[in-house]
Parts: sequence; C-alpha cells; structure tokens
Amino acid sequence: MKLSQILKGIKVLNEYSDIDVLDVTQDSRLVKEGSLFVCIKGAAFDGHSVAGEMLTKGACAVVVEKDMGLDNQVIVENTRGIFSYICANFFSNPAEKLKLIGLTGTNGKTTTTFLIKQILENVGKKVGLIGTVQNMIGDEAYPAKYTTPDPYELQKLFSQMVEAGCEYCVMEVSSQALAQGRVNGVRFAVGAFTNLTQDHLDYHKTWENYFNAKRLLFENCDIAVTNADDENGLKIIEGLNFDKVVTYAVNRNDATYVAKNVTFKSNGVEYELVGDKIGRCSCPIPGRFSVYNSLCAASCALALGISFEQVLMAISKSKGVKGRIEVVPCDRDFTIIIDYAHSPDGLENIISSLKEIAKGRVVTLFGCGGDRDKTKRPKMGKIAAELSDYCIVTSDNPRSENPSAIIQDILEGMKGVKTPYTVVENRKEAIAYAIEHAKKDDIILLAGKGHETYQILPTGTIHFDEREAVAEILAKQD
Repeated sequence: MKLSQILKGIKVLNEYSDIDVLDVTQDSRLVKEGSLFVCIKGAAFDGHSVAGEMLTKGACAVVVEKDMGLDNQVIVENTRGIFSYICANFFSNPAEKLKLIGLTGTNGKTTTTFLIKQILENVGKKVGLIGTVQNMIGDEAYPAKYTTPDPYELQKLFSQMVEAGCEYCVMEVSSQALAQGRVNGVRFAVGAFTNLTQDHLDYHKTWENYFNAKRLLFENCDIAVTNADDENGLKIIEGLNFDKVVTYAVNRNDATYVAKNVTFKSNGVEYELVGDKIGRCSCPIPGRFSVYNSLCAASCALALGISFEQVLMAISKSKGVKGRIEVVPCDRDFTIIIDYAHSPDGLENIISSLKEIAKGRVVTLFGCGGDRDKTKRPKMGKIAAELSDYCIVTSDNPRSENPSAIIQDILEGMKGVKTPYTVVENRKEAIAYAIEHAKKDDIILLAGKGHETYQILPTGTIHFDEREAVAEILAKQD
C-alpha cells in the first residue's frame, strides 16, 4: 500500500516520498523491512528516541511529532491521535462496513455485550464481539489481551470480521482506550452507557478525567443508549447531537424503556419491560444488576430495529458469561460462585444480589490488585464486611506490590465492622479454607478474578484458574 493511502485524511506538516508500506506499528520490537513506524510518547518510553534506529532496522518511514532531521520522516501534530486513522486506512477502513455497538461504563459491559450478541444472532445476524473475556468472530473465539485492543489489533479484528461476513460488531470500549485514542475515527451506530463508579483512578487521576474519557464515545455515535437511573447517565450525553436518544431505567417512569414489577430468583430475574409495548422479560442470570444489563441490551437491540418479541425471546434463551456470576460445579450442599467484581461498586452489587437469594450465609473471598488505585482497598473491605456474613481476605493480582501490604490496606476498611473474617494470603489456600469451613446452604463468592486464568505475582505471572483450584480441592476431600 502506498504511504499516501495510509495518510489519507491526516494532516501532514512536511513533504514526503510516496513509498510502498508493508506494515504499520507503534511497537519498536515489531519493526521489520517495509514497516511504517509511528513514534508515540508513552509513560515510560518515547518512540521518537529510536526513530533513526528504526529506519536502520528496515522501516520505510517514521511518523513523528517534530522534525528529527531524518530521511523518510512524516511530521504530524499528534502521533497518538492519528495512529488509529493510520491503522484504519492500512486495513481499508473495515469499520465502515460494520454496524458497531460500543458499550462503556464501570460495570456490566461484558455481560451486556454478550447479551446483545445473542439477541442479534437469534434473528440470524452474524456478529463479532470485542471485550474483556475474549474476542469473537461469529462462533470463533480468540484470546483478548485488553478490553479494547490497540488500534492495529482493533482494525485487524474489524477486517477479519468483514471478511468472515459479520454485519455487526458489539464491543466494550474502556476509558483507557478512549483516552488513548484507540477508537479515534471509529463511528458507532449505537453508543451505550451502563453506569459510572470509582475505578481506574490510578490511570485517570481524577473523577473528571474518568468521566470525560467515557463521554468521548458519545461524541462518535448515531444513537445514544443510556442508564437514566445513574446520576451520570443523562449528563454524559448532555449537549451532544444524536439521531436518537434511548434511555432505560428501573427507578423512574420517564425513560424510553422501564423495568417494572421486578422479581429476583435463584436462577435469574424477571420483570415487565415497558416501552411502546409491554412484555415479560425473563433473564436467566441472577442478580439485581442483571436487570440493568438485560435492560441495556434490550434497549440497544430495539434501537437497532429488532422487534420487541424477538428481543424478549432472545434474552430468555441467553447464556451466562464466564467469570460473571458463574456457578462452579461442586456437588455439595453449598454453592460456589466466581465473579469478576473488582471495584467497590461491583463488589457491592454482587454481594447484595447474592444476599437476596441466599438461604444460608454469603461468604466473600476477595483481595485487591496491586499497582492500581489504592483508595479502593479500604472501601472494598468495608463493603465486603458490611454486606457479607463472613469474609476471607486474600491476594488478587498483587503485581509488584507486597500482598500482605495490600491486605493491610483492605483491613483498614473492615475496622469497626463486627462481621467475622479470616486472612489467608495464598489465594488457593484461601479457597481451600472457604470450602473446608463451608456450611449447608452457604454461597461462597470468589470475587475479583472472574474469567482470568492467571495470577500476577511480584515474582511473575503464574497459571491460576479458580475452577481448576476448586475441582482439585474438592477431589482431595472425596
């Protein structure tokens, strides 16, 4: 592909030779003969520092933000801002051939994207999915490194979806991805908002930055779907222009779609979906937040023109998502549930939902991630202690931090709460402790790891799948 084609629509500040480009990358480790290297300044590394070296290594040209005095340099104002456009052009703008549904918010994105995918597939559409648990092209699943991939991988996925005949792509759009411009230039048919609570402040630093990052999604969508019950739900679309705005709610009657007469069951939730029509919605995923997740999914599908009856039917047949209220087979008189809840709000939601259906105790096993927002730790400790009947405080992904120091931060929030708790630092040993001390009708919640099959320790990353750990512990008891 010619360099001029890759730079189409991008403001270039100098003259350049229209050479052939074989690949594009922002990663100096991936540069090969014929690569276009885009120099981006990150938190720890500035690509400009190796621009000359990359030309020596075989790069056909480098994209820079300043005159480096190099042959075959392309000068632009903001390399990070235009990298998404470069990647889109390189893959012949595949997103233009897809109807994109993007979801942003603190909690609920993963389950809601799967629900939307299942609704669309139920009416015969071929759908791609991009998110935290995995990426999918139709029925084919691929590993996901990030919730929202970097621009090159994202555009490559779009291209593969188009080639496979996908008509839709539903994707989680993280605040970091929006802030870093990973979806710059991508137009969404529908942009949806789930909720906004404390998370990722280690990256965004302030609540305002976090909110503004989420809001970027709605500057690039045709239809906005938003949670009117959340205090930020209407604020996040304020002052923006859309072809259509769709709101959903449980606690107010002026939304486009309202869930009324909600019933919580051990195997799901039911409610009256009230909009232009009224119908009974049955979602086979338990928990109060399943009302909001299914309501958001229904609102998105209805906004896309799927019929009311087809939406209700698809939701009733929906399947759970790995690591989201996932019941682990154990053949005992207690229940083990794995959930990804790793924020104060996420932990509060899952424990509260389990309390509504529990016949016995809710035993919460949890920790907090290292090298992340430390202010969450005492808050999560307080929430777990106040809502659970028993807590087991353990390690999550400590990363470079001392696990015991993270646990001490958590315990600060549990002071003054009478709920009994135990500290078992090793997570597998903590799970074994929970199982060995389980009582009839207990619900043991393993919170924080969810779909992950690894644990990031100060010494490195190890394989760790809680499902396997549970099976091994139970086998030893038999």
